[in-house]
Amino acid sequence: MYVTHDPSTGTTDSQYDQTDDVDGILSTVTEGFTSWRATDVAERARILLAIADAFDEHADELAKAITTEMGKLPDQAQGEVKLAASIYRWYGEHGPALLEPETLDVPGARLNRVTHEPVGPLVGVMPWNYPYYQVARFAAPNLLLGNTIVLKHASICARSSAAIEKVQRAAGLPENAYVNVYASSDTVAEMIADPRIKGVSLTGSEGAGAAVAKVAGENLTTSVLELGGSDPLIVLDTDDLDELVETVGKARLSNCGQACNSPKRMFVPADMKDDFVGKLRDLYEGTKVGPAADEGTGLGPLSSEDARDGVVEQVERAVEQGATLVTGGRAIDRPGAFMEPTVLTGITPEMDAYTEEIFGPVAMVYGYDSVDEAVRVANDTPFGLSGSVWGADTDKASEVAEKLEVGMAYVNEHGTTMAGLPFGGVKRSGYGRELGRWGLGEFVNVRLQRVH
Repeated sequence: MYVTHDPSTGTTDSQYDQTDDVDGILSTVTEGFTSWRATDVAERARILLAIADAFDEHADELAKAITTEMGKLPDQAQGEVKLAASIYRWYGEHGPALLEPETLDVPGARLNRVTHEPVGPLVGVMPWNYPYYQVARFAAPNLLLGNTIVLKHASICARSSAAIEKVQRAAGLPENAYVNVYASSDTVAEMIADPRIKGVSLTGSEGAGAAVAKVAGENLTTSVLELGGSDPLIVLDTDDLDELVETVGKARLSNCGQACNSPKRMFVPADMKDDFVGKLRDLYEGTKVGPAADEGTGLGPLSSEDARDGVVEQVERAVEQGATLVTGGRAIDRPGAFMEPTVLTGITPEMDAYTEEIFGPVAMVYGYDSVDEAVRVANDTPFGLSGSVWGADTDKASEVAEKLEVGMAYVNEHGTTMAGLPFGGVKRSGYGRELGRWGLGEFVNVRLQRVH
């Protein structure tokens, strides 16, 4: 069953039956591919623009669904709906020009022309933490290309995944161009192994990514993986420590800390560390924790009680291994998946927390004596999604940011995502890129025609 469970109350909202009709689903999108790829790119773009408008029109309904399903605060839910709409709109407005045929100036022929052709039906495996944004990142560019999509969302996102399909169809997207399925992992693996599927994109955990990559590799199926992260945030200096702590501290709590590109590890100069940690402690202890929809809530629940308990166990293990618990770290004794916002210090390489991802409202603060030391420790991780450097001298901060082994480096901001910017990481954070023109370059046949 797919279950919509409200983590703010600890109650089950709805249940949905899974499907195992692999042949029927793949026949639908395979037949759909024939007509969708033949649809003029201008018409495909028009439909994407209509989808963007529909997201804006139904923003309240869509936002409420994810507040209920995974505990996202209403203002953050509204922001996610708008972000998803902006992605569909960006590809509707800018995509056709990026797909224009290109003539190459290479001698020896009358014509060297490159076109961008769709490859066929794709499978998307999406996570629960950003139910609309993650789907838009994958779906918008590939629908513009002319690919068709089977979308398997996280099991706790049954309502929002159905809403996406409903909005898209109302905007004019053919039913056989995009099919939402409630499928098990085994069913997804069967789909990926089917020769009718030409690519798979997954955003999720390392384990899920490895499983999908294995099946895709065995079947020579193109894959894109966006996995976890343990992003570093390096502070060089600041003119206003209060403002800095407010900004980065709240960034860590956004989406209850459940973001792959959240600033999980914060590096500050040793002579600033005590003040930084003290102000961060005060900020977190003053944050109101409660049901997502309640007015004044600053930190809602995690996505589930199991997710909450897993983060609490990680914190407890870090403390057992010698880390200092400055504040928080405990589950809150009330119905729902609530946890105190947490600050840890004293993390050393011998501890699990040094290398693992903590997917919840936990900030780990490191003091450093030299910038080289900060960069070394920041890069001493199996992950490489994004990172940021903060300082008054942006040139100096940019030089430090150049040294981060990540797919996305920021100066004086962290985790910014926009439709026109590439998104993706290196190392165990995955491979491939989404968004911008790069999102059109993964599941595409870059086709050369040469006329002698």
